[in-house]
Amino acid sequence: QVQLVESGGGLVEPGGSLRLSCSASGFIRTVYIMRWYRQSPGKERELVAGIDRSGPPDYADFVQGRFIISRDNSKNTIDLQMNNLKPEDTAVYYCMSHIKDRVDYVRIYWGQGTQVTVSS
Repeated sequence: QVQLVESGGGLVEPGGSLRLSCSASGFIRTVYIMRWYRQSPGKERELVAGIDRSGPPDYADFVQGRFIISRDNSKNTIDLQMNNLKPEDTAVYYCMSHIKDRVDYVRIYWGQGTQVTVSS
């Protein structure tokens, strides 16, 4: 019943920026923690950043100082502002969230992913 949809991915040059967005929809009682993960071919999925309803945000070492995570609790959305992008940032980026749905359980939901490609 609950869906997470990512958007904002695309092709950018090294040093450029992208802003990813994740929107939760459906029968939602409460959205708790929300996280961004990424996965590139041949590598395991890795945590990029996360934030709960009150913060503070936390970041993986490889993006700290370059990426900014934020959320809007009233709209059940979370954004990832990615600056100074590097070719090694190329990956599929996934949104994950803990959500209390219509049956009053907190369950884990994943989005379908959005492709980010950093290349000239």
